[in-house]
Amino acid sequence: MHRSRVSTFLIDVPREDVPAAASFWSAALGVPARPVPGEEQFTSLPDVVPGLVTAIQSVDDAPRYHFDIETDDVDAETARLIGLGAVEVGGWLECRTLRAPGGHLLCVIPVHSDPETFARRSRIWD
Repeated sequence: MHRSRVSTFLIDVPREDVPAAASFWSAALGVPARPVPGEEQFTSLPDVVPGLVTAIQSVDDAPRYHFDIETDDVDAETARLIGLGAVEVGGWLECRTLRAPGGHLLCVIPVHSDPETFARRSRIWD
């Protein structure tokens, strides 16, 4: 048994376009764009979607959107999603990158949110 939930919505932007994208999304959504200390590839867009971290992520790839699914068991959640048709395409530290049917990327990450929020908002899987 493990738990998981969608925790993060990321706007992936090529590195050279991050300043313009941050200005645009900040103005479009009416929130400040704030660098995330210690995680320079991320620019936070706080409180856009209650309960979800929303941020711009600097990437060395094409622009896209993706979700992070946080879990208390990365291996079990990855296996569950692969069983549903996803394909593992990469990883970084303890995180796994998957491609869902239809081509969209998603990441499976260890619990990153406050433990109470995770417990309240996550689903239990067998």
